[in-house]
Amino acid sequence: MILHIKLQASCLLVLLYIAFIYFKGKRKYNQKSENIYFDVLLLFSIINVVLDGTTACTVNYQEFVSPVVNLILHALFLVSVDTCIFSAFIYLLNITGAVPKRKWARVIVFVPFVLNILIVILNIGSLEYRTGTITNYSMGISAYTCFSMVAVYIILSIVTYIRKRKRIAGGNGKRSSIFTFIMVLTIITSIQMIYPEVLISSLAITIFAVGVYMNLEDPALKELERYHHEMIMGFATLIENRDDSTGGHIKRTSAYVKLIAKELRRNGCYGEVLTDDYIQNLVQAAPMHDIGKISVPDAILQKPGKLTDEEFTVMKQHTENGSKIVMDTFKTLLSDEAYRITYDIARYHHEKWNGKGYPKGLQQEEIPLCARIMAVADVFDAVSEKRCYRDAMPIEQCFKIIEQGKGTDFEPAIVEAFMGIRDKVEKVHDEFQKVEL
Repeated sequence: MILHIKLQASCLLVLLYIAFIYFKGKRKYNQKSENIYFDVLLLFSIINVVLDGTTACTVNYQEFVSPVVNLILHALFLVSVDTCIFSAFIYLLNITGAVPKRKWARVIVFVPFVLNILIVILNIGSLEYRTGTITNYSMGISAYTCFSMVAVYIILSIVTYIRKRKRIAGGNGKRSSIFTFIMVLTIITSIQMIYPEVLISSLAITIFAVGVYMNLEDPALKELERYHHEMIMGFATLIENRDDSTGGHIKRTSAYVKLIAKELRRNGCYGEVLTDDYIQNLVQAAPMHDIGKISVPDAILQKPGKLTDEEFTVMKQHTENGSKIVMDTFKTLLSDEAYRITYDIARYHHEKWNGKGYPKGLQQEEIPLCARIMAVADVFDAVSEKRCYRDAMPIEQCFKIIEQGKGTDFEPAIVEAFMGIRDKVEKVHDEFQKVEL
């Protein structure tokens, strides 16, 4: 009997270990399930492997098992196979942001799965047990239907990955890993379909679940990313405190750039650039936009009145000094894309659409997209909050300043996106005011 379940037993031990360290890590770091679909995938993977091993035994020792029990176990196994593949597909839809927006479209996604379950159950009585050269195995309408649904959702998974792969967070390395595990899933299930007696389906779902865990769902990696973000926020807040700020400026502007970027993408602007990775890096880079102010003397940074021309010249140097600090300090700590965004924001967030900004006088799309987005968020927050040299302006006037800068100070598409989320921007503004009060 052990000979028939060695693979399933090994897969079960691996999945149980992954489940143990996964849920232990979530509890240790107090992490809530950001993507419950992985929890579902992991649970059904374990159930599937258990049923795979059980049916591998019952089909080879039918004389010791009731025929009814054997049929029930095979029905549960086939349903668990479908559920695992379907869960993997739904998980992929979620991490790529490809979940259909319309209710009827979401229902259609479930149709093949539901129909397959019904066909499997209704035809389980016609299941045949065949004798192979290695092991016995089962075939019939239920098995063929199961294979068909698996093929449908694997094909849909490949198509979804190809179309939406840039939306997977974590950079090219993680995207390549996910693609590799999808291909492994495809190859192993294909072998299982062509040679049904090999009974290796548990290996496919195990490799996929473990791969997703290691690349996207490991609580320790998520905690490391959180520490990294908090380190950047703490460093940026320390700099902000030099001009009597409470750190609210960097938190508000981070929230604003996230809202703007998502609205731009929703409007169909820069969709190829504004991936989830890009937006995440943009939000994490936003607090560093004024890092160069650490080089500005307190007498200038905290001056309550208008700066002289000489003082303003010194103040403007914070952009170039900031980019140098980013280069010297963070280049080896950040991914290539995260570093480039952080560098560009620090250096170019005072450039203007009409070319009259600083430090380089760049214009229009010569200015990096991240800096163009940052410019709107930075100016809005600067005029809407109290500074050492003036009081906060009324919120209506703040929006008017942004709107008046359309086509001169700011890119028109970004201004339109910003005005389109006015209610969300006001909500962020009001929430931070309550906190600071």
